[in-house]
Amino acid sequence: MNKPPRILLIAGEVSGDMRAAELVRALRKLHPDVEIFGIGGDNLRAAGMEIVYDVRDTAVLGLFEVLRRYRFLRRMFNDLLRLARTRQPDLALLVDYPGFNLRFARRAHALDLRVVYYICPQVWAWHRARIPEMARNVDRLLTIFPFEPAVFAGTPLRVEFVGHPLVDETRAAREAGAKAESGERINEEHPSRAPRIALLPGSRRQEIENILPALAAAANRLARQYPRADFSIAAPSEEVAVIARRVLARCAAGAARLNVVAGRTREILGQADAAWVASGTATIEAAMMNCPMVVVYRTHWTTYLLGRCLIRVPFLGMVNVIAGRALCPELIQQNCTPVRLVQAIKPLLTPSPQRDAMRSGLAEIRQALGGGGAADRAAAAVAEELAHASAKRA
Repeated sequence: MNKPPRILLIAGEVSGDMRAAELVRALRKLHPDVEIFGIGGDNLRAAGMEIVYDVRDTAVLGLFEVLRRYRFLRRMFNDLLRLARTRQPDLALLVDYPGFNLRFARRAHALDLRVVYYICPQVWAWHRARIPEMARNVDRLLTIFPFEPAVFAGTPLRVEFVGHPLVDETRAAREAGAKAESGERINEEHPSRAPRIALLPGSRRQEIENILPALAAAANRLARQYPRADFSIAAPSEEVAVIARRVLARCAAGAARLNVVAGRTREILGQADAAWVASGTATIEAAMMNCPMVVVYRTHWTTYLLGRCLIRVPFLGMVNVIAGRALCPELIQQNCTPVRLVQAIKPLLTPSPQRDAMRSGLAEIRQALGGGGAADRAAAAVAEELAHASAKRA
C-alpha cells in the first residue's frame, strides 16, 4: 500500500499563511490524502495542516527583531531539519519568508529533498547575488508577478508565473461596487460628498508602531480642511486592530476620530476616495480595488539604512515596480511626514488629472496580474512535483 504524499510546508508570516492555505485547499482536490506539516497559522490549520510552529511566533520584521529572536529562530530551523530527516516528506514547499526559507532550501537540497518555492523572494530588488543560489537549491519556483521569470533567465531553475492570488479575491468585491456583503457601508451616516480616506499602516506590530502615528497626525491635519471627512484604518484581523488602537491611544489629539475596522479591508478600499498604504502586498490590494493611493513606509533607521544599501530597484511600492514608473507617490522614512502625507493625497480626493492618471495606471496593473486562478495553477505544479518525487522514490 502506497503511503500518502507528505509535504513539509514553511509559511512564516500571516500573508504567507493565507496564500499557502489557498494552495493547500486547491491541492487537496487533487490529492485528498496529502499530509502537510510545518510552519503556518490559522488559515493553514483550517486547511488541515499540522502546525509545528505558529506564525504568531515566527513573523519577525527588521534587523533588531531578528537579532533579538535569533536563538528561537535557530532552534526552529534545526527542529524542522530534524523533522525533514525523520518524517521524510516528498517535498518541501517554501512560501515567501526569504530570510529563513532561502537558508532552509539549501539544507533541504543537501538532504536530497525536492524544493518548491511559492511567492518569489524579492532577490531582484535587494540581493541579486542570491539568484544563482536559488537556481542551485530550488527545483521549481512559482511566482505571482509577471516580470519575475525573466529575472532567472539563463539559469536552470524552472520558473513560472501562476498569477496573483488577489485577482480572484478582489474581483467580486470590485464588480459589486466594493460594498460590504451585507449591503451596508462602513459608515452609513457619512455625508456622500465628503472625502473618505483609508489608512493601511501594515499588519505587523513594528510597522504599525512606526507608521500609524504619522498617518494619524496627517489625518488630523486633513480633517481641518475637510471637517466631514471619514477616516478608516483597515486592519486585516481583530488582533491587528487591537495593536492599532493601542498605538492610537498614544497619539496626539485627533486620533480619536479614526475608525479602526477589522476584516473589511476591501470594503474600505472600495469605498475610499484615496488611501495611505504601507508598502507591501496592501498596495496590490488597493490597486485591485481601484483605489488611488500614496505609498508610505517608516522603519528603524538602522534597518532603513541597511535596506538602502541592498535595494537595487528605484521604487519600494510594488504597484510602482510593476508599472515601471512612479505611478503612486512614495513617502519613505524621513519624507513620511504629516505635511507631505496631506500634500500627496489631496489631489487624489476629488476629480483631477492626477487622480485620472493614477486610476488608468491601476487598470494596467490589474491587467498585468492576469485573470485569476493562481492557487489552482500553483497546486497543479505542486502535484506534478509530488508525482516526480513519487516516481523517483519508486
